Amino acid sequence: MRRDVRRTALEGRGPVRYGPPAPGPGLPVLPGLTALLAAAADRPAPEPPGGGPVLREAAAGYWWRRGLRTHAEDVVAAPGAPPLLLALLAAHGGDLLLPRPCPAWWSPQARLLGRLAYHVPTPAECGGVPDPFALLETVRRVRAEGGDPRLLLLSVADDPTATVAPPELVREACEAAVAEGLHIISDETWRDTLHRPHDTVLLSPAEMCPDDVTVLTDLAGALVPAAWPCAVARFPPGAERAAARTGGHGGGHGDRRPRTLDVLTALGALVPGPFAPAAAHALDEPEDVTVRARLTAQLHGRVAAAAHHAVLAVGALARPPQAGRHLYADLGPLRAGLAARGVTDSLELENHLTERLGTPVPGGHRFGDELGALRVRFDTAAFLGTTEEERTAALTAPRPEELPYVADALRSFAAALEELTG
Repeated sequence: MRRDVRRTALEGRGPVRYGPPAPGPGLPVLPGLTALLAAAADRPAPEPPGGGPVLREAAAGYWWRRGLRTHAEDVVAAPGAPPLLLALLAAHGGDLLLPRPCPAWWSPQARLLGRLAYHVPTPAECGGVPDPFALLETVRRVRAEGGDPRLLLLSVADDPTATVAPPELVREACEAAVAEGLHIISDETWRDTLHRPHDTVLLSPAEMCPDDVTVLTDLAGALVPAAWPCAVARFPPGAERAAARTGGHGGGHGDRRPRTLDVLTALGALVPGPFAPAAAHALDEPEDVTVRARLTAQLHGRVAAAAHHAVLAVGALARPPQAGRHLYADLGPLRAGLAARGVTDSLELENHLTERLGTPVPGGHRFGDELGALRVRFDTAAFLGTTEEERTAALTAPRPEELPYVADALRSFAAALEELTG
């Protein structure tokens, strides 16, 4: 990895501008998407606020295929998940509840709005969804202290933990949240990156609580390159139409989409016109897109499983990865060996492993975990080779972890962990 990338990671000791990006696939862009972008390059205007009808219809179809009744008027699009989440938070008001750990980009949106955010522990088996009893206790404590919790953010397929929450846990957490009057924002960016989709059950909160859940999806999770910013949100279906019929105003479900559009307009957060055809094409899920998404998920799943084995082999801890392109490890059992190297918290651990591995390794403090906990996220794209040819070969290899350059990267990873045991 280039020295300037390493230096940026080492200097980024907390500022938002140095926060870790979402794990990328590390693969070439699909030719079909590139052709659509090139064909639309001369479009002079951005999409209208919230996205044009073609883009929103494509997003509605995406959710229909996942069992969520959706129409174009229930959808809003924006140039990436962060501005869309910012607009959603502004439209809803109130304080936030977040699982611990949670995606690194969630909390900065709340801080920009001056909102308080309270972290709730997750259960032992997964991340992304708070423990239901801890959630109830936190809500009641915050209210007793004068707070105003109104929103719960969660991610059933999670960054950073790479886990998928069991349906029964999702149900219990959502029922607890709705019973306390909370609206739920479900970040489902990683739902199409399941490593073993036939063996993993992913249940969207919107399937259980259709009137109380807004779904957020960043297309960079599985459908388009991260450099092409586009995210979509699905509001509870029909709420805006019902509010229009009854003349409802003043903070109800029905006015959240218009208020979100107002915020996006004020921010100038419009989807670039040339990106829109490619984004709509990806949301339509033609064969080239679905095959690439499936192969990418399988590739990262196999590499993540190998990295998980290396973590466990040295006595460290990690939940088995089920989705995404990353692995979240707890190196607490190696505390003595780390302390001998001057590493006593996750910030120092981030710096040490980033320098040792030559690739950014964000510490758990960036995801809302305690600074004293020795946790880090490893991104699996770092194991896939250094050239486009190598990464493309890994995509179609039946056992990519056995390719020489992938195996070498995994051995170097295991050796770096082994050093920490002495």
